[in-house]
Amino acid sequence: MALKKINTLLTAAFILFILWFGTEFILSPETAAPGFGLPSWPSGDGDGFLIIKGIRDVVLALVLGVLLVTGHRRALGWALLVEALAAFGDMTTVLAHHGSVATALGVHGLTATLMVVDGLLIMRETRKVAAAPATPAPRPV
Repeated sequence: MALKKINTLLTAAFILFILWFGTEFILSPETAAPGFGLPSWPSGDGDGFLIIKGIRDVVLALVLGVLLVTGHRRALGWALLVEALAAFGDMTTVLAHHGSVATALGVHGLTATLMVVDGLLIMRETRKVAAAPATPAPRPV
């Protein structure tokens, strides 16, 4: 299977996963929250912060989706690399607040790592296109 197809399938899987996870936090924050890895969650009006997390995830997925659908593959690679910081930040937050180490590393850390790998693979795939020299303009006769 060609590198472009593998990258496309991996990116589409990320988009669907992030959309699903974000939507869960928007529609049902109280049931999605325990899977994040923190030991305690806000109560009462604090659930709004969980919905904010869900909105963030949906927006991150939509950015990747737009870049994938429109064929901006080099920008898609960069976006994956940058968006991996959100998953890395989630992992760091869970660890810093004495949450589940298994969830921090196994969910957030693994997601961040796979996003970086996918981003680098897409950058490799598009390297030849980006590095191709521009053809000189024809000289007038």
